[in-house]
Amino acid sequence: MLRATQEYLPGSRLSLTDWESLSDPELIALVLGPGSSELTSWRQANRLFSRFKSLQALSKASYSELRAASLSQRKANALLAVLCLHRRLGQQTLVPGKSFRSSLEIYEHFRPLFDELKKECFWDVLLDGKNRIIKVVKVSEGSLTASLVHPREVFRPAIQEAAAAVLFVHNHPSGDPAPSQEDIQITRRLTETGRIIGIKPLDHVIIGGFKYFSFADQGLLT
Repeated sequence: MLRATQEYLPGSRLSLTDWESLSDPELIALVLGPGSSELTSWRQANRLFSRFKSLQALSKASYSELRAASLSQRKANALLAVLCLHRRLGQQTLVPGKSFRSSLEIYEHFRPLFDELKKECFWDVLLDGKNRIIKVVKVSEGSLTASLVHPREVFRPAIQEAAAAVLFVHNHPSGDPAPSQEDIQITRRLTETGRIIGIKPLDHVIIGGFKYFSFADQGLLT
């Protein structure tokens, strides 16, 4: 925790730096700020992070849990509203007609969707010839295996929608996005199939917690 003097409080620091330089507790303190002193909000934010340990855990907190952490009804609702808006924004990142630009964009879209999932899910992002989004389709749910993520099932939506390219996305509920040997084998198999049928796989993004792994970024879609 930063020293609780006026020059080190989030609002004062913001006048000297930018938003991206503020820590997670400092940003939460600014959300909680209206209606109370800056020092009080800063202390409340630090208590929240002492209780929930991380921004990811805090993002899953319920109203009753926030109230139990000594937040007022107004402040608990304000924080829940911000978190809800964040999830909605993430869900609107990839919309039909929008151009795909990077693995980071895929991560930012899917991460909020995966927050509550206890099982692995596999998704197709279907693209046209100009890398514009056609459709986002969930292919399977359950532990990733070669039988569950079969090329026939993965490419069926792409063929039906006449996609020119496709992105693969799945999650690791463990929070570690590092690919397993099965992930690598499945990706290789899907990449080879896509080349044969003329639908180019552009990437396979694995999301784990607040991190992700991109096969394309690592040069593993050769």
